[in-house]
This record gives sequence, C-alpha cells and structure tokens, in this order.
Amino acid sequence: MAGSPVAALELGIAIGFLVPPVLVPNIEDRDKLAYHISIMFYIIGGVATLLLILVIIVFKEKPKYPPSRAQSLSYALASPDASYLSSISRLFKNLNFVLLVITYGLNAGAFYALSTLLNRMVIRHYPGEEVNAGRIGLTIVIAGMLGAVLSGIWLDRSKTYKETTLVVYIMTLVGMLVYTFTLNLGHLWVVFITAGTMGFFMTGYLPLGFEFAVELTYPESEGISSGLLNISAQVFGIIFTISQGQIIDNYGTKPGNIFLCLFLALGTALTAFIKADLRRQKANKETPENKLQEEEEESNTSKVPTAVSEDHL
Repeated sequence: MAGSPVAALELGIAIGFLVPPVLVPNIEDRDKLAYHISIMFYIIGGVATLLLILVIIVFKEKPKYPPSRAQSLSYALASPDASYLSSISRLFKNLNFVLLVITYGLNAGAFYALSTLLNRMVIRHYPGEEVNAGRIGLTIVIAGMLGAVLSGIWLDRSKTYKETTLVVYIMTLVGMLVYTFTLNLGHLWVVFITAGTMGFFMTGYLPLGFEFAVELTYPESEGISSGLLNISAQVFGIIFTISQGQIIDNYGTKPGNIFLCLFLALGTALTAFIKADLRRQKANKETPENKLQEEEEESNTSKVPTAVSEDHL
C-alpha cells in the first residue's frame, strides 16, 4: 500500500509531538531542566540504536520476487555500469519530475516549518498550554496518517495520480488558510479541528508525491527519486522555518502563516503544469496476457465482416 511507509513515519512524528512535553516540563530550574532533557536524549538514543540493529538484521536489499511486472522490467533494464550521477542527470532532464521536486519541497517544507514552530505559535495565543500544543501537533500527524493511508488506497484503485495530487494540494492550501485565520480566535477546540483538517491533507500529500515520482521517473531507481524529494523537502523546510520564525518574532503568527500560504499557492499552480506521464502504469499494462487479449480482439474484429457476409449470402 502506498501510504503505509509514510504512515509509519508520521507515527514517529506523532510520538515526537506527544512525549517531549511530558518528559521535559516547563520549569525555571536549569539543572532540573537539563536533567529531564538528558533523560529524553537517552531514550531517543536507545530507541534509535534498537532500530539500527533491526535494520541490519531484518531488512533486505530487495524482495525475493518482484512485486509487479514493472518492477521486474526495472530490474532487467538496470545497467550494472549505471551510476548515480548519470541517473540524477536523466532525472533533472525530466521536466515533470523537476516540477514535482519543487512542489513536493514546498508542501513538505511548509509542514516541517509549521511543526517546528507550532509550539511557539500556540503559546503566543494560549499562554501556559505547552501540553495542548503537543496534542495539537499530535492531532495534525494522526489526521495526516489517516490521510496518507486513504490516499494510498485511493491511488491503488483509481491510478489518478495527477488529479489526486492536485486536489489534495488545493485542499492543503484551503486548510492552511482556515488555520491561519482561526488560530487567534481564543478557542483551543477550534485550533484542534482546523489543525487536524489541515494535517489530513498536508501530510496526506506525502505518499502521493513519492508514488507520483515513481510513475514519472520509471525505470529509474525509486531510491534516487525519493532521495531527491527528501532533499527538496529538507532544503525548503530549513528556509521556511528560519523565515517564518523571523516573521513571527517581528510581525506575529498570522503574517508568518500567510507566508507559508503564498508558497503553497505557488506549489498548487506548479502542480497543475505537471503532465501525468504514468510510465510505470504503462509498463504494467504491457503484459503477455494483455497482448494476447488484444490480439484475440483484433482477430475477432477481422472475422466479423466475413461472418456477416456469409449470413447475408
């Protein structure tokens, strides 16, 4: 399922929103604060070490059998002499993929900035609500997990990559606008609802971007295309986090969120220019069974006039 890996990623982000405010309380004593922070870091280090061991022992480079005909053809077409640089060069000559890299970076970067600065924005309007700020972040991610799974199921059934990506991008922009203009209303329950709705579409977009990239770049390595998307997300995330933080400090939360809305609007416009060149789907359709069926249909079609003429005679 397309959304499962991203849903697992978002589960970790959700835990990151929920646990730190509990482990590190808002206290004035710096020694006690340092103690709580060190405990949190020891826990993170232990979990990361355990995951590393599991990756080394359990993970395999690739499945024993290809999951699809397209993947099987991709293995067959892969050249042993191919290099990462040549693959990256070909990918950057693919205009549709370049547009997707930019739009994915804008969306994911906005999410990273919003997640990083969420606590500051909530505390600015609701002083003393550090725990609820973490819960709002948890709500965003949980809603995003649901959106990721549902978007993956929808893609598996409909194969409407371009249309689904564009609609989700538009709804992300709408959700961000609603969140921006309701944050300062003074009602936390409103923030929970608007933030959850925004998260449903904003983080639900992440698996769409990965799957759409695989379609546009087939038979290139999925790892390379996914890596470029992640690099774009990190770069835009850093730029947006620093810029929005400065805007919030100098002008307030609303101008800072409007700053993100402008770039999400740009991402929506660029997404509309991406052509749905679904190369992997074309490879999956070119199976021997489909070719045989097409030949039988052509043969039956050629026999129809003869049968009619014989009946006529």
